[in-house]
Amino acid sequence: MNQYELALVVSAKIEDEARAAVVEQAKDLVTRFGGTITNVEDCGRKKLAYEIQKMKEGYYYFIQFDADAATPNEIEQRVRIMDNVIRFLCIRRDAE
Repeated sequence: MNQYELALVVSAKIEDEARAAVVEQAKDLVTRFGGTITNVEDCGRKKLAYEIQKMKEGYYYFIQFDADAATPNEIEQRVRIMDNVIRFLCIRRDAE
C-alpha cells in the first residue's frame, strides 16, 4: 500500500451543506476504490493565487489515504467531473 494525498479546492459560492457533501463524495470515492482514509484536514477558506472561474477564494481540503497504485487514477477521473471542485491534485507521499 502506498500513501497518497488528495488536495481539493472547493467553490466558495456554495452552501456549507453542499460543500460538506462534496468532501463526503470524495471520501466515498477513496473507500470505494479500496483506499483507507488516514486523515482529513480542513484548511478553510483561502484566497486563490489567481482567479478561477471568476472566483477569488476557495475552500481547501486535504485527504490523506493509503491505497494501491491504481486507485489515484480512478479517483482523479471522477473528481475531474465533480461540479463544485475547481482544482484538485493527487500525489504520492513519501514514507515519513
